[in-house]
Amino acid sequence: MTRTLILLTVLGLIVGCGQSGPASRDDVAPPEAPDGASTAAPPAPEAPEAQKAGGYKIAVVPKGLVHQFWLTVKAGAEAAAGEYGAEIVWNGPPKETEVATQIEILEDMITSGVDAIVMAACHETALIDVLQRAAGKGIPIVTIDSGVKSDIPVTFVATDNLAGAKAAAHALAELVGEQGKVGVIPFVPGAATSELREKGFLEGIAEFPNITALEPLYSQSDVAKGMAVTEDMMTAHADLKGIFAANEASAIGAAQALEAAGKAGAIKLVAFDAPDEEIQALKKGTIQALIVQNPFQMGYQGVKAAIDHIEGRPVEKRIDTGVTVVTMDNFNEPDVQKLLYPLK
Repeated sequence: MTRTLILLTVLGLIVGCGQSGPASRDDVAPPEAPDGASTAAPPAPEAPEAQKAGGYKIAVVPKGLVHQFWLTVKAGAEAAAGEYGAEIVWNGPPKETEVATQIEILEDMITSGVDAIVMAACHETALIDVLQRAAGKGIPIVTIDSGVKSDIPVTFVATDNLAGAKAAAHALAELVGEQGKVGVIPFVPGAATSELREKGFLEGIAEFPNITALEPLYSQSDVAKGMAVTEDMMTAHADLKGIFAANEASAIGAAQALEAAGKAGAIKLVAFDAPDEEIQALKKGTIQALIVQNPFQMGYQGVKAAIDHIEGRPVEKRIDTGVTVVTMDNFNEPDVQKLLYPLK
């Protein structure tokens, strides 16, 4: 074999080895586009919102578990999770006064690695440390119903409690003829919602110079305690004209006390929230007006805001879910019925 033939044979073997097996995508030059058109692959279609959010685990931590209000919040949260393909982890303290239990639950949620926390704070300052730990791990916080004195939360989704309580004051003032003694039953000292409603009511009732507001008596968000403080109020003030009950437990306890004393309707009662027991008391005339929030929207908008934040969409710092004064005069209006019975 001549030297030239040997050289050609070696070159052929090298070229053959270099092309053994299929060529990779990078090895193949793209075809030239006709008429100068781009040959770049078209962008993939944008995934729908529910697919984008798929797999997010959102902790929803209410202040308590026993009241219908929180069950409606849960329904709203689950509705948003279903739309966005997320998973809800629901847990809260048995009672709204159990701040330490809520802190433990939040710590467990942080340890488990949830993608966001949506919560109603049992106390406006006691929870700040645990929320700072969550923020330090990159877990966004959304507060609903009851907030904290901190800028940590992405947003606060709630009723305007000051405005709602002032509306309650105006309604009660009209019911008592703008004169006489009225009592106020907030629920938990230190809980932001309770304090705002107390403040709003007292500011609103101060607009009526012939009305005297008595010292607040707290229900501790417990029906039996709400009944007891109402009895104390009636005993100490035989000329009591009206009562403002600032949440579900306070209202049910007050209604039971008025009925037991035979003073239902004689002492006017205006109350926040609208569980079945309060609605029945309104129908019977024990309660004259309900200050109705939208707990379904609190749960829904809270979860939606958390997912929007995770995915980089803007979220307003304050989301107002509204409040409606319900009496028997507007009870049967379709919008009011939908508000009173959101799960039907």
